[in-house]
Amino acid sequence: MTTMQTWSEAARSGVTSGLLASALSSAALAARGRVEADSAVAPTNATSHWVWGERAALQDEPSVKYTVVGYLIHQAAGLLWATVYERVASDRDGQRGAGRAVVAGVAVAALAATVDYTMTPRRLMPGYEKRLSVGSLVAVYGAFAVGLALRDVLTSRRDDAHPADEVDPNRLRY
Repeated sequence: MTTMQTWSEAARSGVTSGLLASALSSAALAARGRVEADSAVAPTNATSHWVWGERAALQDEPSVKYTVVGYLIHQAAGLLWATVYERVASDRDGQRGAGRAVVAGVAVAALAATVDYTMTPRRLMPGYEKRLSVGSLVAVYGAFAVGLALRDVLTSRRDDAHPADEVDPNRLRY
């Protein structure tokens, strides 16, 4: 029986799921920002309020100062939550099916949203809530959940299509 990953193992294996989750949620931020703030980068710029203060939420144009810094903060948060996902996504034997991955992705994204908006000091909240509606935030965290689970869902489907342990040795010809 395999034991749960250590935190350092989870951090290493969470790089892929974290990058996917950050990329998909960034795409959702851009799409919703374009609709609601008339700027695809406004929600990401707002995230840089961690560094630049409240004026970051007013920025609509792409820039290194606001957009890149905001994206890097979002990326770091994605990697942190992906580490949590990696710890909870596997069963006790280290197995991960598509269903388990999706449930874990949704659970971790919901936990992230809860922590972001109920436990985090205002100064360290994501910031995109300053530019987006609650409905858009749900879409962003939904995209984040999909990104967390995506690699495991795709891997699970590939493994299901080619189950190595189901070969009947009596049907092999030598």
